[in-house]
Amino acid sequence: MHLSLVIPCYNESENVQPMHDAVAAAFAGCGFDYELVFVDDGSVDDTYLRLKALHETSAQNIRVVSFSRNFGKESAIYAGLQHAAGDYVTIIDADLQQPPALALEMARFLDEHEETDCVAAFQERRHEGKGTVFLKNMFYKLINRVTEIKFVPGASDFRTMRRPMIEAVLALGEDNRFSKGIFSWVGFQTHYIPYQAAERNAGRSKWNTLKLFQYALTGIVSFTTMPLRLAAFAGVASALLALIYMIVVVVQKLVFDIAVPGYATLVGLILLLGGIQLFCLGIVGEYLAKTYVESKRRPIYVARRVLEPQQKKI
Repeated sequence: MHLSLVIPCYNESENVQPMHDAVAAAFAGCGFDYELVFVDDGSVDDTYLRLKALHETSAQNIRVVSFSRNFGKESAIYAGLQHAAGDYVTIIDADLQQPPALALEMARFLDEHEETDCVAAFQERRHEGKGTVFLKNMFYKLINRVTEIKFVPGASDFRTMRRPMIEAVLALGEDNRFSKGIFSWVGFQTHYIPYQAAERNAGRSKWNTLKLFQYALTGIVSFTTMPLRLAAFAGVASALLALIYMIVVVVQKLVFDIAVPGYATLVGLILLLGGIQLFCLGIVGEYLAKTYVESKRRPIYVARRVLEPQQKKI
């Protein structure tokens, strides 16, 4: 199998058939075998039933992995990479915002450039609100400052990889997955190409501001310990400021006989130092929670059903 297209799906019943048809149209006459690996991430609509129907009737090679519950897109990507049989693997969304024709171009590029291990797409212009775009840009600036690996702004999971890079990604079996960081961490020669994201074919995005914030936090915690260092610096700085203030108070009392404010100053210092301590404890707690989850060594996903392709000749 030359190419596998991994397609995570969560409540995408209206998009499954159009996605299938778009791939068939884009890859018609491509000259090599390919397969579609749909990963049903515990959908609560009839996504699985539609995938099962496609598996039974489609002329394309269809593989379906259905989760026992919703494990998240990161787990769906991991499962798709595990089950993909292709020498190349493309990760692409089911909502048709990412054109299948570009996935074919990525595969062609790898065929023509043996020194390249991965072709990744990034959005030159986003159709999101200014606030969302600003926050995403700030995230990339921040994470590039505090980590040793390089994150390309706007780069998505939409990419095509060779088998050695896929195996390297699968070797990282961590539970708290941040694929953008994992793709950068494993290295390999990556070529970036711009693309214009289309509107969703149907349905609504599963991402909101809170989920994006949580995802960003996972990325920061997974790939840098800088927040822990900042907590230590904050503790040292607050201790030095407290020491300086104590010296000032003593000098005021003993040398200048100035009455030192009592209640208001004491309450203000307690609230300030207490806030700093709680902030630092929160940072430590976040890392401790991630360590606790990882130590359980639970599986990244649980497959309820797996429908294997019938190896049809495309």
